[in-house]
Amino acid sequence: MKITAIETHVCNARMRNWIFVKVLTDQPGLWGWGEATLEWHTRSVVGAIEDISQLLIGEDPGRIEHLWQMMYRQHFWHGNGVVRGTAISGIDIALWDIAGKVHGVPCHELWGGRVRDYVRLYCHLGGGKMEDFYETSTDNAARFGELAQAAVADGFTAFKCMAVPETAPIEGLKPVLAAEACVRAMREAVGPEIDIMVDCHARPSPRMGMRFAKALEPYGLYFFEEPCWPETIEDIARIQQAVSTPIATGERLVTQHAFRELFEKRAASVIQPDITHCGGLSEARRIAAMAEAYRVSLAPHNPQGPVSTAASLELGFAAPSYIICESVHGDVPWRQDVVSESFAIEKRGRLVHPSDRPGLGIEINEKEIAKHPFEQEVLQRSFARDGAVTDW
Repeated sequence: MKITAIETHVCNARMRNWIFVKVLTDQPGLWGWGEATLEWHTRSVVGAIEDISQLLIGEDPGRIEHLWQMMYRQHFWHGNGVVRGTAISGIDIALWDIAGKVHGVPCHELWGGRVRDYVRLYCHLGGGKMEDFYETSTDNAARFGELAQAAVADGFTAFKCMAVPETAPIEGLKPVLAAEACVRAMREAVGPEIDIMVDCHARPSPRMGMRFAKALEPYGLYFFEEPCWPETIEDIARIQQAVSTPIATGERLVTQHAFRELFEKRAASVIQPDITHCGGLSEARRIAAMAEAYRVSLAPHNPQGPVSTAASLELGFAAPSYIICESVHGDVPWRQDVVSESFAIEKRGRLVHPSDRPGLGIEINEKEIAKHPFEQEVLQRSFARDGAVTDW
């Protein structure tokens, strides 16, 4: 069996362009689907996949680890950057989809079988711009409370939000009190049995991240995500050591080597590798094994398209350290027209049960993709009150 072609199919889904990767073989009707979505870098990733594919045409798709090593190590530049890492990820995911189809089993069966009966999903409530927090803080807090109630009514027992505003490197109490008001409103709206996560989006400086973490500690967060830039792992570790709240990070880290430093410095209680960026399912499994060794939990970053979700779920059924999966279900109304999914979702609790369908258990409708061609993503610019650039 040989790889005959590697295709990219771009599908605009409002905030992002989904990049689906199709690896075709010389066996009639046998192909695999992957995903390599990277917001605001669609053209770069498509080009990187085209470059890498030249290494793989004519190779045996069953030699997944061998092909991964080729993609990562050959042509001199290692695949550490996010663009190339995303390209490798999309192809790698598709190769595992093929492997499952060849053997007639779901991917998780290839990795030793199920370690759990279901995976719990959480949703994302979104956030707000700086002016939302500062100019109408009372109304903004009430809005977060309403969004929280709506998520619970929709069956979720856990949700995440961006309740921390953009800030200058050092600010006074105003942004901290605004964030606290939002989290208090959510906790009061849903009670103690619902799990709340707060995503800082790496907006704060290390000092501001520490202030936010301590201010929100009384509200019993499930985890507090990216309290400061991921480049400053030592500072994330200091925040982790200063509060009892589990700190989560990792969505912007590519390959096991970046996560190794995170583990060695005990910087997080929860790691969030993105399977479409970190090196695909092959690398995600290595990262998950390290997480198990360090007794750190795994909750993949997954705001992209349906292939990313299927891959994240398959990993979850086979990874002991896995705790919860991010879910996007309302980004575009035609999401289910693009994908045929086989797993069953229990609405009460938003629990996903595995299926027996081979590979990732999904199929992509190329005709539906063609209805939503590439569009330039809306540029996200963020500035402090004095005009200085801040993190969005």
